[in-house]
Amino acid sequence: MAKIDVKGTSITVISGGSDDYISLTDIARYKNSDHTDDLIRNWLRNRNTLEFLGIWEQLNNPGFNPVEFDGIRMQAGLNSFTLTPKRWIEATGAIGINSRAGRYGGTYAHKDIAFEFASWVSVEFKLYLIKEFQRLKETEFQQLGWDIRRNLAKINYRIHTDAIKTKLIPPQLTPQQTSLIYASEADLLNMALFGKTAKQWRDENPGNKGNIRDEANAAQLVCLANLETLNAHFIHQGQAQAERLTLLNQTAIQQMKLLLADAGTRRLEGKQP
Repeated sequence: MAKIDVKGTSITVISGGSDDYISLTDIARYKNSDHTDDLIRNWLRNRNTLEFLGIWEQLNNPGFNPVEFDGIRMQAGLNSFTLTPKRWIEATGAIGINSRAGRYGGTYAHKDIAFEFASWVSVEFKLYLIKEFQRLKETEFQQLGWDIRRNLAKINYRIHTDAIKTKLIPPQLTPQQTSLIYASEADLLNMALFGKTAKQWRDENPGNKGNIRDEANAAQLVCLANLETLNAHFIHQGQAQAERLTLLNQTAIQQMKLLLADAGTRRLEGKQP
């Protein structure tokens, strides 16, 4: 729902894509603020108005009742003939005009019909109404474009971060990997967290002067510290190396998923205040 100002009169517009509805009550207020309902009823009883509404409904409303419409049209022009929006809607099943209750209550009409009513009220007012309505739609279109770009940016960011998380979460070791005997407990932890030994990492990164742990991020270093403590506990329990490696790898996968989503870990990285 939006408001546009037309020659000092506030007009309510209910936006719905191509089916925008404009307040006839607000338009009538420009002409006579004390008798808006009377103006709308007088317009409805006009034969030319009924012809227009009938054609519009037949073009846009499969549920329109042409038999009832013909009965109403035949009465148009008689001094005793009156027609309210409610009667028009109930008798014909019209959708081009509707009534709303509540704070923004009143009679509303599809923009095609609202422009026709505005022309009956004042040709000058109609032209200003069309101009301001077009300005509103241009603004909404620009906002839509911004929303689309913003949402695409969010989606791309999520894809990017998810890809990073997928890369950082330790791989699940195969039975063949866990059955190998590693020369040091340090490499055991490297396998559990990084999925490779220090030598394998150096072979993959010959131009890097550091080591596998030098390149670790904050989440990986926190996890590594936890794994060291846990591994010491497993050693005291007398668990075999292969069994410890399986448990450490499972723990690393679980902890890295949690750490990568933790705000405190991101602060350690300096990625947010």
